[in-house]
Amino acid sequence: MLEIAQFVCLSDNYGYLVHDPETGSTASIDAPDAEPINAELDRRGWSLTHVLVTHHHFDHTAGNEALKEKWSCEIVGSRSDRSRIPAIEKKVEHGELFKFGGYDVEVIEVSGHTVGHIAYFFKEDKHAFVGDTLFALGCGRLFEGSAEQMWQSLSRLCELPDDTLIYCGHEYTESNATFAMTIEPENELLVKRVDEITALRSKNQPTVPSYLGLEKKTNPFLRPHVREIQRVLSMEGCDVIDVFSEIRKRKDNF
Repeated sequence: MLEIAQFVCLSDNYGYLVHDPETGSTASIDAPDAEPINAELDRRGWSLTHVLVTHHHFDHTAGNEALKEKWSCEIVGSRSDRSRIPAIEKKVEHGELFKFGGYDVEVIEVSGHTVGHIAYFFKEDKHAFVGDTLFALGCGRLFEGSAEQMWQSLSRLCELPDDTLIYCGHEYTESNATFAMTIEPENELLVKRVDEITALRSKNQPTVPSYLGLEKKTNPFLRPHVREIQRVLSMEGCDVIDVFSEIRKRKDNF
């Protein structure tokens, strides 16, 4: 099985290393900062072979060039966003499968937060690294894409198996949980989850990864079709994309 190392980078980014013990292949998911990534590699005795970039934002690519120089690793990123990804070498696109060690990785187009944002799904072990598209109890701001694009992207992710582990780029869950309660306050599973999140963060423990099935039951950005949410928003019977857009606007101003 793949080994996953998770650690803090910058102020609230997560760094992830994915290691195949059979082949020795090791990928960094994004590269927020080369220093903590190198420290984790040294601590575990792993050699970096890949950087899998989800999107071009600086807090996800700042370490690309330093890691490339040190490890001669392959930088993988979106073909459509290649001009904005430092040191990119391998260019991939939606629906493409590529080999990482002995594992198949599926590329999923998830534009919305940025145009050209992609996610990486390790099919055998059901790990999805989604960057800033889907967060625990949240989703990314629409810096470049439209609400329709983001909803399409989230819908694609929701087609993955419910027991898929979702690894997002930031620790935003406590704030997301507070907002989620304003959208679906009577969701008992959400109430329970908020309590669990509060307990974890009080001990400075991570709230991610989370299971996709749990997100689908508690994350308001995956639930604009739910009648109770539409009632709270006074949008009963409205188009799902319009409801999603309203939730996103409320979060932007929360």
